[in-house]
Amino acid sequence: MSTPLPSLGGHELLLFLLQASVLLLVALALGRLAVRLGLPALAGELLTGVVLGPSLLGTIELEPVTWLLPADADQLHLIDSVGQVGVLLLVGVTGAQLDIGMLRRRGTTGLRISLSGLVIPFGLGVAAGYLVPPALIPGDISRGVFALFIGVAMCVTALPVIAKTLADLRLLHRDIGQLILTAGTFDDAVGWFLLSIVAAAATTGVSGGSVALSAAYLVGFLAAALLVGRPLVRWAMHAAGRSADPGPRVAVAVVIVLLGASATHAMKMEAMFGAFVAGILIGQCKRDDEPRTLWQDLGPLRTVTLSVLAPLFLATAGLRMDLTELADPTVLVAALALLAIAVLGKFAGAYLGALGSRLSRWEATALGAGMNSRGVVEVVIASVGLRLGVLTTAAYTIVLLIAVATSLMSPPILRWAMSRVETTTEEHEREAALAAK
Repeated sequence: MSTPLPSLGGHELLLFLLQASVLLLVALALGRLAVRLGLPALAGELLTGVVLGPSLLGTIELEPVTWLLPADADQLHLIDSVGQVGVLLLVGVTGAQLDIGMLRRRGTTGLRISLSGLVIPFGLGVAAGYLVPPALIPGDISRGVFALFIGVAMCVTALPVIAKTLADLRLLHRDIGQLILTAGTFDDAVGWFLLSIVAAAATTGVSGGSVALSAAYLVGFLAAALLVGRPLVRWAMHAAGRSADPGPRVAVAVVIVLLGASATHAMKMEAMFGAFVAGILIGQCKRDDEPRTLWQDLGPLRTVTLSVLAPLFLATAGLRMDLTELADPTVLVAALALLAIAVLGKFAGAYLGALGSRLSRWEATALGAGMNSRGVVEVVIASVGLRLGVLTTAAYTIVLLIAVATSLMSPPILRWAMSRVETTTEEHEREAALAAK
């Protein structure tokens, strides 16, 4: 007769419940404070881990804090698991909001800007990865894998942060706002693809065979998603939509995202890529003959994900951020250099791509500013790098600093540049149409 598995201990459960409550409460408070100061909520939510973690309260070892957040990997993994589900759903929701119609309409220009904004910072990031001090690279990771990872971290753009920034600045109806979203969509898709390649290289080693196998897995997954996954997802979402309440549809959407993530993870690729593709498939299930729209049903999922699960993930990500590492002059110089490369590379890439598309220099400046925001995508990539052992704590802290700094500098530059771009008649009409929805 088999022995029953032991249940979670009472003390561990108490700590988990208190950790979730305190992290979410502090993240909410600091996120609201950041918004009041004109900053993205991301900055305040990440600051939660900085305040409660080794960067601040951890340095003075307050007994209540060390009791609540003990240096116990098993205990931290409990709250981590909630954050991982949250970030997968966040990526899935982002994929579901991808506007395929806009990609078709403005795809050529957006693709040109996106490619320029990807290739230049990626190349600079890889070069920087070969030049950083050895102390930033884990001993069992090759410099080549580390350099590729830094290149990916440098070239991504955060579509959720971009969309929120454009909405806050009332620029969604502007042509530049639409182009930023289009180019950001391409960036998101390519970013998850590159992350999967680098993650596979980190776990299986860098070789022509392993990279070719990873690429084959990716192509096979995308083909299966298009040929098999799309009709199955459409059928499942429509079947769940026949219910009188939105609950079944929300549950089915969560299952689809988690299964997509599981599929790519089983192929030794990054789970985020599978979640993103699953979200895209869900977003294409809209139909006009249903009693409720897809977004009416999935609204509660988006609210819980953005308001509860994502802040918990950001707070736990911040717990691993150790700003005391910057007291080392070598780490500080590396952080400033990588931040400068990240900003200049992404801005220059998008700016040159815009000029190549015959946009004005003010429009190009706005595009460069908008595409420069890394936000939550950079945080996710940093967390993946730490989990895979590609980043040390110091390197992880640097990547998170880049995420926060670029998210903070984008809105004022974007506002300043767009104040010099005249609003067209078509943009006025688009604004009226959006207001009427």
